[in-house]
Amino acid sequence: MPTALITGASRGLGAEIAKALAPTHDLLLGGRPSSELDDLAASLNATTFAVELTDYAAVATAVEGITELDVLVHNAGIASKLQPIAKTPVEEWHRLLEVNLVAAAELTRLLLPALRAADGHVVFINSGAGMRANAGWAPYAASKFGLRALADALRLEEPGLRVTSIFPGRIDTEMQRDIVAIEGDEYAPEKFLDPGTVAAAVAAAVGTPADAHPVEVVLRPTGRR
Repeated sequence: MPTALITGASRGLGAEIAKALAPTHDLLLGGRPSSELDDLAASLNATTFAVELTDYAAVATAVEGITELDVLVHNAGIASKLQPIAKTPVEEWHRLLEVNLVAAAELTRLLLPALRAADGHVVFINSGAGMRANAGWAPYAASKFGLRALADALRLEEPGLRVTSIFPGRIDTEMQRDIVAIEGDEYAPEKFLDPGTVAAAVAAAVGTPADAHPVEVVLRPTGRR
């Protein structure tokens, strides 16, 4: 079977993407070392890729044995603290851009030989914030706009690869619960996308026949769940 590496796979959307791809792919599940990651790998007969993505020396070591890779799903990411630019310290800009953009760029660079060998597919889990910036979300939106630029440039530079950006609306995850708490609202799961729905869109993009290039997928919640 083809091989897929999914970052941020230990829980939430990443775990759902892993479950969606498991029937058709051998999986490498990326994430910080944890029992959650180990348990998911065991349940899916997968291999863990347990490394901190901003530890670039460790990442370079971890990818050394990967000579061919069919699918790379960039799912790992963090949210912003939701504050205006006037109150956002430089450390917050560094934190968001490092995790959400720089780490994805470096992992992609390191894995390009393996992706080229397989005529592979790179999937970037972006966000609605990668298409529109809202007040209070500047660092997060900047990181996601940057991720879109990374995907667009990669698509042009590597014509042998397929590169897909997924732009989901807000998803029913633990991170979303934290965001809603910061916003001071009551959490209503039905207002958000089911993680399994987004994972199904990722699997559909990956499964698109080779004569087509799924460039962008935009998902918005309907409130009907």
